[in-house]
Amino acid sequence: MILKRIVLFFAAALLSSGLANALPDEGMWLPMLLKQLNEADMQQKGLKLSAEDIYSINQSSLKDAIVSFGGFCTGEMISPEGLLLTNHHCGYGQVQAHSTVENDYLTKGFWAMNREQELPNPGLTATFIVRMEDVTKQVLSGIPATATEAAREAAIQKNIARVRSEAIAGTDYNAIIRPFFYGNEYYMYVTETFRDVRLVGAPPSAIGKFGGDTDNWMWPRHTGDFSIFRIYAGPGNKPADYSPNNKPYKPKHHLPISLNGVTEGDFTLVFGFPGRTSEYLTSHAVQEIYEVSNPAKINIRDTKLRILDKDMKASDAVRIQYAAKYASIANYWKKWIGENRGLQKANTIARKQQLEQQFQQWAATNDKRQQQYGNLMADFEKNYRSLDGITISRDYITEAALGIELIKQAADYMKLQELLDKKASESLINSTADQLADAAAGFYKNYNAPTDKKVFAALMALYYNDIDPKLHPEVFKTVQQQYKGDFEKYADAVYGKSFFTSEAGVKEAMAAIKAGKTQVLKNDPAFQLASGIVSHYRANILPTYTQVNDNLNLLYRTYMTGLREMQQDKKFYPDANSTLRVAYGEVEPYEPLDGIKYKYYTTLEGVMEKAAMEGIEDYVIPARLKELYEQKDYGPYGVNGEMPVAFIASNHTTGGNSGSPVINAHGQLIGTNFDRNWEGTMSDISYNPDQVRNIAIDARYMLFIVDKFAGAGHLVQEMTLVTDDTSGLAHVDSKRKSSEKEAKKEKKKEKKRKRKEKEPAL
Repeated sequence: MILKRIVLFFAAALLSSGLANALPDEGMWLPMLLKQLNEADMQQKGLKLSAEDIYSINQSSLKDAIVSFGGFCTGEMISPEGLLLTNHHCGYGQVQAHSTVENDYLTKGFWAMNREQELPNPGLTATFIVRMEDVTKQVLSGIPATATEAAREAAIQKNIARVRSEAIAGTDYNAIIRPFFYGNEYYMYVTETFRDVRLVGAPPSAIGKFGGDTDNWMWPRHTGDFSIFRIYAGPGNKPADYSPNNKPYKPKHHLPISLNGVTEGDFTLVFGFPGRTSEYLTSHAVQEIYEVSNPAKINIRDTKLRILDKDMKASDAVRIQYAAKYASIANYWKKWIGENRGLQKANTIARKQQLEQQFQQWAATNDKRQQQYGNLMADFEKNYRSLDGITISRDYITEAALGIELIKQAADYMKLQELLDKKASESLINSTADQLADAAAGFYKNYNAPTDKKVFAALMALYYNDIDPKLHPEVFKTVQQQYKGDFEKYADAVYGKSFFTSEAGVKEAMAAIKAGKTQVLKNDPAFQLASGIVSHYRANILPTYTQVNDNLNLLYRTYMTGLREMQQDKKFYPDANSTLRVAYGEVEPYEPLDGIKYKYYTTLEGVMEKAAMEGIEDYVIPARLKELYEQKDYGPYGVNGEMPVAFIASNHTTGGNSGSPVINAHGQLIGTNFDRNWEGTMSDISYNPDQVRNIAIDARYMLFIVDKFAGAGHLVQEMTLVTDDTSGLAHVDSKRKSSEKEAKKEKKKEKKRKRKEKEPAL
């Protein structure tokens, strides 16, 4: 027994040694912890800045140039006049909203040639991080170790509300507090959100979306995936609602743009708001994702995309209505395909199982650890087994049933019906009905009932056929009895009678409800279906799903405690949760398959090579781009007769990092992140250094398109372009101080002029 424990001890010691450290370039790190966790490593890899230069609350730093763009992407400040750079696909919805068949900015692009032409975007925001704070002690204060998950969560939310309130009292700031490591730690982000964000420029989709779905998640890539906005502020440079009197926001820091480009091995830093990762999932969860959930969701979205694609090609109006929705659906459809490929290639399930076996061996070497962690893996297996049928049913409800726009729209009216059933006050019912009627205009602007009807018939049939009948909603019995399981006939009946197929129908129904007719919703077939599916979900799927996930959250919190105890030499980074993070790596090629090696960069020549391929709509280019290529008219942005377009690096990124700046060792912008390679999409679950690469548009290509292609050189003149290795902070701070001096001089001159005007003539 003693010998066995010694062997197990050395096995655990080996695991917790350097072999257990985060793999090269892996990690999404908290900015406030860079000094203690990452600064030395980053500087060893080439960074010329300090951790304080990246994140500081006492002086301007790189963080002051980074924004959460709309809450779904990242953006960066690139001028002292509030210019914001992000991805084309991040600004796509705004470009679409301003487009019509007659004025098609999606196809032609948009460029504001002066401030008056910049277009407002109601509801679009840009959020800066003011500071971060570790609030773990405050959030977990007074919570007994024996509390149930529900009681624990209730107490935590109460504490969070108190801590948030105290943090922002007397300010116009907001604050978010998020759990890290499954609730072992809590961090607060104090934020400032600007509400007047205007569209300044976007290239035509033939540049901004070049490659389309054909190239999505792929490398080599040749996409000019960028768009430009401007933040406006009210008096005092503070956030304000849209007003023509607002002035361009003056950021605390903006990123200078390097014209030096990139070379293999260069240090790179990505600063942004990554969405969601699950790096510490057990093998049980990964197996469910790989074998069950991903294949089902891929099939559902594939079915929907084929229907949308056919209708969009048949009608320009439908194409514009569904352009952004199609891109959104296709994005994760292809991502899940690549994720499964990557999980298989990296043998992820087996590697997770090996770690779990080592964890159990480590726990077994100590009686206390055995008591605390010995049953963890068995408990994980038991809980995941109890989700059989539940998770897949949830996937079909969210992806198939609620993936049908009519059902999703009708489900949004369930709150109104609940008010009617409770006989709420007339004023509350009427105000809710008015809100829904007002919101309908936005929905129906981009809705086509005949297209949605085809989606309905196809996805409902998938839901019916692929899910165990024991987990079917009651409405399927009606379909079987009245329509013999024919979902096309069922679709005819629903879409022929439902008022949810048009804005006019909804407004008429809301008016009837306000007039006292309480059964309007219940008599609508789309509402009957939507409420039936949602009620089925709430009664038969959600309780088990919630209970098991509460159990799993406790297990993962315990597992993370054990892993960090076992691997004390490892630097752990928390899963992404849409909070500000730093990832760092280097410009690096990779080999996706045996015998194939990809370069780390692409050029405009590759765009022309793809454009020469016949029959691929995603590779059509504007004539002006071809003309510039043939003339080699690249301005100061080309190098050695080539025009760089994109490059790859080994930074650990995910959704939400779209639009994130890629920054060099000196704090200068060298690119804008927009994608990952297909083989690397599995990095949301497990990072593979040999395969994972983030893809960025080269900043020089962005400048080339703005200046030479669009003729919007006035925007470039706002930016700080550099050709030296001066620190990006020093360069911008120096320029800002110079501007402030000039402004003071002008102010003195103005005062002097006014005094002279008031002096009596001699």
